[in-house]
Amino acid sequence: MRDSSLDLSTPRVAVVEDEEELRDLLVDDLKAKGFVVTGVPSAESLYRHMSVQPVDVVVLDIGLPGESGLGVAAHLRQLTSVGIIVLTARGEAKTMARALAEGADLFLSKPVDFDVLAAGIANLHRRLRAPMRSGGAKANTHALGWKLIEGGWTLHTPAGQTLPLQEAERGFLQLLFAHPGKPVTREALIAALTDQPQDFDPHRLEVLLHRLRTRLKTRSDLALPIRAVRGSGYMLVVDADASS
Repeated sequence: MRDSSLDLSTPRVAVVEDEEELRDLLVDDLKAKGFVVTGVPSAESLYRHMSVQPVDVVVLDIGLPGESGLGVAAHLRQLTSVGIIVLTARGEAKTMARALAEGADLFLSKPVDFDVLAAGIANLHRRLRAPMRSGGAKANTHALGWKLIEGGWTLHTPAGQTLPLQEAERGFLQLLFAHPGKPVTREALIAALTDQPQDFDPHRLEVLLHRLRTRLKTRSDLALPIRAVRGSGYMLVVDADASS
């Protein structure tokens, strides 16, 4: 049987819903319709999932514990072109307007019609794939020649050298490589590295990157194409010299 998770024509979906029973129903229904689906209960768990697995469309409940769904929508829109579908029991126009303003592509009120949700996911995925077929930012990552191989545990340089990665380095790089040319916030990177982000000193990201650059110098004369973005986080550079 073919593994549909390897088929780029199959939408890869993350369902973010803290109510376990509803989350399971959504995941099971979407899987039955042929999507590749993962269910998570919070923003933090979504960021960790996206650091290791590509996602095409996020189905997002507004009323989440911790960071709200609206905050997640705004955060995702800054980082990536992932499709965002917002679900909420609060179907008033003001809530809908705010969700769309924060970056949602589609707004659906609960109880959601599962067929309408599936149609929305399929439509968003078709729209998002169109620019990628024409050549988008993600293709530029490969043009640089920098790759993560062997499940993300090895960094491959344009000159053909390889560098085995430690667990924290892998999580850090996978999130940046998932969003080439776009700043990734420190908060998102920290959430990908730890289950207790409140206890994580943000300066550890600087130390991690410095050590990674230092280790890379033992294998290659090339500079890792990652740049700090003032007041935000870090970015995988796809169209400029990244020696700084």
